[in-house]
Amino acid sequence: MSHSSIAGFQTTAIKGGRGVDSSHRPLVSPLVPSTTFVQQEVGGEAEFAYSRVSNPTVSDLEKQLGALEDAEAVCFASGLAAETALLLAVVKGGDHVVCGDAVYGGTVRLLGNVFAGLGVETSFVDCADVEAVRGAIRANTALILAETPANPTLKLTDLAALASIAKEAGVLYAVDNTFMTPVLQQPLDLGADITVYSTTKHIEGHSSAVGGAVLTRDASLAERLRFIRKCTGAIQSPFGAWITGRGVKTLPIRIERQSQHAQRVAEGLEANEFVSAVYYPGLASFPQSELAERQHNGLHGGVLAFEVVGGTEAAVRVLEAVELCVLAEHMGAVDTLITHPATMTHSDVPAEHRRKVGISDGLIRLSVGLESPADVLADLERAIALAHEPQSVKGGGEQCAAVA
Repeated sequence: MSHSSIAGFQTTAIKGGRGVDSSHRPLVSPLVPSTTFVQQEVGGEAEFAYSRVSNPTVSDLEKQLGALEDAEAVCFASGLAAETALLLAVVKGGDHVVCGDAVYGGTVRLLGNVFAGLGVETSFVDCADVEAVRGAIRANTALILAETPANPTLKLTDLAALASIAKEAGVLYAVDNTFMTPVLQQPLDLGADITVYSTTKHIEGHSSAVGGAVLTRDASLAERLRFIRKCTGAIQSPFGAWITGRGVKTLPIRIERQSQHAQRVAEGLEANEFVSAVYYPGLASFPQSELAERQHNGLHGGVLAFEVVGGTEAAVRVLEAVELCVLAEHMGAVDTLITHPATMTHSDVPAEHRRKVGISDGLIRLSVGLESPADVLADLERAIALAHEPQSVKGGGEQCAAVA
């Protein structure tokens, strides 16, 4: 099926990889919550035997996701479980990983606090700087891991350029594609060996199921990932997979509409006198707008970030004043969600690391949902205006006005 446009994904998202149950022929793939399966003979090989290893509902989701990237998908209990399995599958003690410096805080924690203790060293590098990545590769480098757009700065990585470097060095190359999804960006077609997802976000899309996935066109790597999943018990639950599969069906339509809404909100925020910076790949002012146009499938996702005049104190007041936007540590939902990375998604990342990669204490991340973009922008503008009204504070026993 053609994936040359967003519309090209709509049929695949609904029909791709799906068969019809031969016994009852349900339109919707069935939920199979059974922990175990009746075997036909002693010592025989069965597709399903125990749900810690494989499950029909999880398998159906894997086929759906695989169809979107012409790849094999392996599903896990969360995005971090997927990332953990990937690392366990491809690195060992004494190996080295090159990772983007602006990535999800949980990735920084996993590499810096867990795998470091297993003898795996990580260099956090600006993946937007191709030569910096090239210079960071060592003889023992086993993996390059990039996230683009980066969370939460939205900085982009030139996927094809990094693929060339990885191929030259003989290093595996993985891309966290959670922000864009396969609909807006195809890392495997741009030379990556692996894509990683938190399916909890845009793919499921309704804040109802936690999950993760690793996709690859390397059959032996996919088999290795399934073996790691079997050994660690990190498979996604059947119910979570069933809910996520339902979300996949509307993913192309949702991500298209959320991207359009995010574009309108970003443009509105950029025009606000109290907004000092807006980070969104669809803006002409975005430093990597040319790369965004070349690498994304016509639209740029539902997530943006911005900063307000007055820094951290003003940002906190904005976060506390919104009404339609929901303060939550999440993104990719049908609801518009607002997040303070420094104290939420990236609170475990050392402050020095955050500042170095552009995650200021005043940075606000916004995941734009399916509400009217005019309503979302109005809510933000009202909150920003309130945040910049004179603040009544106590000082020396008197009331005085202080403006952020």
